[in-house]
Amino acid sequence: MAERNRTRHTGRFTPYLFLAPYLLLFGTFVAAPIVFGVWISLHEWDYMLPNKPWAGLSNYTDLFDPDSLDFDDFWQSMRATGIFTVASVPFLVVIPLGIALLLHRRFPGRNLFRALYFAPYVLGVAVVGLLWRYLLDPDVGAVNFVAGLIGLPDHTAWVNSLPWAWIGLVAMTVWWTLGFNAVIYLAGLQDVPAELHEAASIDGAGVWHRFWHVTLPGLRPVMAFVVTITILASANMFGQSYLVTDGSPGKDTRTAIMYIAQEGLRGFKMGNAAAMGFVLALMLAVVSILNFRLMRYKE
Repeated sequence: MAERNRTRHTGRFTPYLFLAPYLLLFGTFVAAPIVFGVWISLHEWDYMLPNKPWAGLSNYTDLFDPDSLDFDDFWQSMRATGIFTVASVPFLVVIPLGIALLLHRRFPGRNLFRALYFAPYVLGVAVVGLLWRYLLDPDVGAVNFVAGLIGLPDHTAWVNSLPWAWIGLVAMTVWWTLGFNAVIYLAGLQDVPAELHEAASIDGAGVWHRFWHVTLPGLRPVMAFVVTITILASANMFGQSYLVTDGSPGKDTRTAIMYIAQEGLRGFKMGNAAAMGFVLALMLAVVSILNFRLMRYKE
């Protein structure tokens, strides 16, 4: 009996032993950097200088003070981030859903098309950025060349004028990342019971009604996840703008992440940059929570 009690008592720690490797990695590479980032945001942190004076919450309050040096640039970059997010998320939610519905059907070569749609996602942002920088070049780009061949304007300034810069950035991002969302939708479609579609068909429901009343409700948890990760990814856009437009025209396509990187790495103001990062992260956390609450699954 005593041996059994000893084994039961020892077994309480078994889950924690299995979790220990993950907790060690999480603490080292996630929790510790977050705590250190908060500490940096409370200082005037120039990593080139030995002294880091205490700043308290001034790095945060400056972001909401119209008279501060950071106010205009930060909120202009937040505006650019908002424009890109609003413009890209609907395409990255709807188009992959349509592709997933098509690829969910059985037809010859289905696996090939699944691979083709997902293939761009495995490319790095540097490869995609340089590729599209060439395609969108106003002088030698393939986009303007093809437009001229079919009778459209062939001198469009895709990288240094509005709204063309935003159109180019959204187009390249949709082309690059839609395969990831399509794969997630495909996985979700596997869990929608075929019996529900059969029952709806027997009751006389057409294709649209089956999609609206059977497929979409079944995909609701998956769609909540897709919308959330897409918003987060779009709001953290950096490489596309940095490599293709370099924030032009002017600073109109300079996103928040791009401005934070410039402030911290080029301007040596790591405290300000850290505060901006946490403000952005807090806003995205609120958006994510609201999205999950609005799209939570209901029986």
